[in-house]
Amino acid sequence: MALLGLGYGLLQSKTYQPSQVALKASQKAQVLPSHQGLLFKAQGKKHQTTIVFYPGGLVAPKSYAPWIKRVSQAGYDVYLAYFPLNLAVFSPNKAQKISHNQKLKQFILGGHSLGGAMASRYAANHSQQIKGIFFLASYPDQKGSLRKLNIPALSITAGHDKVLNWKKYRHNKIYLPRQTSFVTLDGGNHSGFGSYGHQKGDGKATISSKQQNKLVAQTIISWLQKHFN
Repeated sequence: MALLGLGYGLLQSKTYQPSQVALKASQKAQVLPSHQGLLFKAQGKKHQTTIVFYPGGLVAPKSYAPWIKRVSQAGYDVYLAYFPLNLAVFSPNKAQKISHNQKLKQFILGGHSLGGAMASRYAANHSQQIKGIFFLASYPDQKGSLRKLNIPALSITAGHDKVLNWKKYRHNKIYLPRQTSFVTLDGGNHSGFGSYGHQKGDGKATISSKQQNKLVAQTIISWLQKHFN
């Protein structure tokens, strides 16, 4: 038990925490039962499309609140999933629990970094639930191959990202659906897909985290409006 406690403490100490901006953006989010995550409820004219999002590895979920809040303000419910130790690999089927408890028949699934890889595996095994999928600095692997799915997909990367394995990213494009749109955010980096400070090993962004979060939201909203309205 002592070793487990030590391991938990080490992981927690390495977890990237949300900025004050992110904490403020998450203040009005609804906490889901059983510590499953947060719901950012749609504002204004509500669309039928709902989103479930998987955070990156060792990134506290609220770090993504700035761009998620913008997407919810455009009329979309967004469920931000929580994972044990902030690692989606420990509960890759979290979308199933959320969709069951929230009575979601179909939804858009998205993820950042490791979260995107785990999201693709879920989508590959639960294709009847998935209307579309988006990846932030991420890609599917062979176990999460989506190449046979006839759904819209979106892949957003950033020009100064030094965390993403670009070689694998380019190779693993073969596992994406045919209807995949590719967008690169000039000046952005891996850390800028959330708001949690600079991630170890990442490149230096030439745009602010605030600017990149805004671009992420705008890109996702445009894609949603094109394919799901």
